Amino acid sequence: MSFKFFQHPTAVVESDEIGEGTKIWHFAQVREGARIGRNCVLGKGVYVDEGVEIGSGVKVQNFVSVFKGVKIEDDVLVGPAVTFTNDLYPRAFSWGEEKVVSTVVKKGASIGANSTIVCGVVVGEYALVGAGSVVTKDVPRFGLVYGNPAEFKGFVCYCGRRLSKVVGIREAAEKGKGEGEEKGVCKEREVYKCECGREVEV
Repeated sequence: MSFKFFQHPTAVVESDEIGEGTKIWHFAQVREGARIGRNCVLGKGVYVDEGVEIGSGVKVQNFVSVFKGVKIEDDVLVGPAVTFTNDLYPRAFSWGEEKVVSTVVKKGASIGANSTIVCGVVVGEYALVGAGSVVTKDVPRFGLVYGNPAEFKGFVCYCGRRLSKVVGIREAAEKGKGEGEEKGVCKEREVYKCECGREVEV
């Protein structure tokens, strides 16, 4: 059988849904039914549970545990020893599919080393979670959070640098909710300019 991805001899890969160009390193385990996109890197000792979805261009560093119910979108960085949970009321004697609570990490986000992501949250696009954080609530797009529990501290750029310079306000159309949903709503968003030259609308 010809593989289009790299599997270290000590890695255990039970899934047949691994994208081309992906590298799975020493002592990693990928369970049956997990889906991993193209050009990903799974470091030493990574565990990917059954049913997990990982997009393309994702880097999952050493000793990360990604449990059932987690979805990681494209271009995400998951730092060393990060843990995702999937049960809000864990007991050794009580387990079932109905207890699984989903978690989503959106495109381009980064999660710092030794962080814990408590299930049921969404980490927004290009958000940055500081090392050692315990994330218990949603993180906004481009949001910077850190601490235990993690608290919102500001915004970051696509490049990861912290944003401080507001250069304008823009109106952004968003889909409405409830009554009048078909009309949508307009929301003002601040525009930051990063030292790298890019503008970020938050």
